[in-house]
Amino acid sequence: MKKALILGITGQDGSYLAELLLSKGYEVHGMIRKSATGNTKNIKHIMDKIILHKGDLTDSVSIYKIIDNVKPEEIYNEADQDHVSWSFDTAGYSYDVTGSAVGKILEIIKQVNPKIKYFQPLSSNVFGVPDESPQNENTQMRPQSPYACGKAFAYLLCKYYRDVYGMNVYTGIFYNHESIRRTDEYVTHKITKAAARISKGLQKKLYLGDLSTKVDFGYAQEYMEAAWNIMQLDKPDDFIICTGEIHSIREFLEEAFRAVGLNADDYVEYDKKLERPGKTGDLIGDFSKATKAFGYEPKVKFKELIKMLIENDLKEAEKEIRESSI
Repeated sequence: MKKALILGITGQDGSYLAELLLSKGYEVHGMIRKSATGNTKNIKHIMDKIILHKGDLTDSVSIYKIIDNVKPEEIYNEADQDHVSWSFDTAGYSYDVTGSAVGKILEIIKQVNPKIKYFQPLSSNVFGVPDESPQNENTQMRPQSPYACGKAFAYLLCKYYRDVYGMNVYTGIFYNHESIRRTDEYVTHKITKAAARISKGLQKKLYLGDLSTKVDFGYAQEYMEAAWNIMQLDKPDDFIICTGEIHSIREFLEEAFRAVGLNADDYVEYDKKLERPGKTGDLIGDFSKATKAFGYEPKVKFKELIKMLIENDLKEAEKEIRESSI
């Protein structure tokens, strides 16, 4: 039985990854922060099947203890400050957790057991304002936020430990990936939740910033399957994971409201405070390298993804109505 350690197991990606590894017969360990101990809903249904360890990416001692005690064959780092907008206000924390913490983890692995396979998720945001479209694994990085800068630093650290020490460091450059486990701090879930609540009379307006930003939207569960496939390759490498389709936030908004029979323009208002200081260009990826390496093909795309999110948020809205009437 293989042992895997997931840092950030309570989040969207970490919880889907835990389910996947359990289905493949792994002994699954996860690190949980003190601030996440009250937020285990994503893993509540598998708590009896996984082993949790207390730790934090900002505390190297806890990371060392967990890795040394568990002795995993595979480590997946799904823990960071992954909210772009938040990173502008928490730049120092974002640099530490998203960037430099990766170097500390890799240094610990080098000391404990350099043969451990390590997976680092990156973000399409590292390309920022790209000089080519679609982007590939060799596209120049031009990050436009503290979060993206942290991810770019993480990428360089991964390359360094792979090239200089020959360590098994794998990366996936993930484009936006959504699911019903996304919190409504993210614009996609903010939109689908609002559409559902407005359609049920629970909300009147939705306030958004720039709607022109274009994004390659994918499904988180599929991307975690890709992460596992990447880690099964004999040679560590970097891979773009995306759908190869691009849609604006406005398109996402209109499709979400259309799904509940409403016209978005009747309910949405612009709020300048929600604009980001740094704007990205058109982020759309080329996943052909992943297809060639392990047969990756995205299945859930734009309309199906929105339908999935809306159906879940409608159920949540109906639940809210039932509970308020008790």
